[in-house]
Amino acid sequence: MRIIVFAKQVPDTTEVKVDPVKGTLIRDGVRSIMNPEDKNALEEALRLKDKFGAKVTVITMGPPMAEAILRESYAMGADEAILITDPLYAGADTWVTSMILARAAQLIGFNLILTGRQAIDGDTAQVGIEIAQHLGIPVIAYAIGVEIKEDRVIVKRELDDRIEILSTPLPCVITCSKDINKPRYMRVPYIFEAYSKEIKILNNSVLKFDKNEVGLVGSPTKVRKTFTKGPKGEGVLFQGDIDEAVQKIIEAIPVLGK
Repeated sequence: MRIIVFAKQVPDTTEVKVDPVKGTLIRDGVRSIMNPEDKNALEEALRLKDKFGAKVTVITMGPPMAEAILRESYAMGADEAILITDPLYAGADTWVTSMILARAAQLIGFNLILTGRQAIDGDTAQVGIEIAQHLGIPVIAYAIGVEIKEDRVIVKRELDDRIEILSTPLPCVITCSKDINKPRYMRVPYIFEAYSKEIKILNNSVLKFDKNEVGLVGSPTKVRKTFTKGPKGEGVLFQGDIDEAVQKIIEAIPVLGK
């Protein structure tokens, strides 16, 4: 079995600030980390490797500095690491990003693809779903449990009001929530090995997209501005039993609406 884990390098959002003029994230000087739920996806892949002897390949797309999370993946136990990087891909939206990732998956082959549910720098939860769309294979999102039985995968997933158990044949894509597991620590022997292992590079000379299909120019969506959420107004507390509280709210609505 070959498992691909797609991971993303993201800014540590506890430190991110927004440029008040440009409305873009200020990334300079901000520590970068592996997207947390992508690390959950990697952990799940490694657990399947421990159980079935699968080969785990971690792929990220980004600038050369994204190599850092691939070294971390090796230190956790991944077997192979691939960096997709090309200036043509800069500014890609989720649709174009997923298209590029899907072609990379087709190129190397897979039985199962795992991703995080969403990235903390965008919160779209779109890329994993769109990868499956490009590949024409099933996808199950919000996984909190994964089992493999013969040629099928059984997934437990958590929704707002219920837990579902779903099954689909392989190959497929699964997006993992943070509650699926607790990622393991990097292991000392693997840490030493991580910096001597090969990181394969895929660029557009390999993936062969038309320059008008990818990057900012090929993206159907454009982000006009990013801004921080403003503070909420002061709240009003209504005390008393339910009938009294409802009556007070009704009386206050015209005042609050002015």
